Amino acid sequence: MKVEVQIPGSLREYCKGANEIAVSATSVGEALRQLQREHGSLYLCVCDETGAVRRHMNLFVNSDLVPVREPLGLETRLNPGDVLTIWTAVSGG
Repeated sequence: MKVEVQIPGSLREYCKGANEIAVSATSVGEALRQLQREHGSLYLCVCDETGAVRRHMNLFVNSDLVPVREPLGLETRLNPGDVLTIWTAVSGG
């Protein structure tokens, strides 16, 4: 099933400038694994070497925050037409 992954501007250099990437996945984890296979540099910006989503990254399915730090967060289901958005956290002061 096809879903769109939206890429923030700060990470587009890791996927040839694409702002969206179509993937075929039924869960958030499966979508990330497809990104790992097809866009390894982008994947390494989002996930660490253990496969965990990096602390400064957030993922949303449509407008809902994915609980990626919870044990089953990456098993969040995706439905046809869903949009998975990668969002980088902003900090500073």
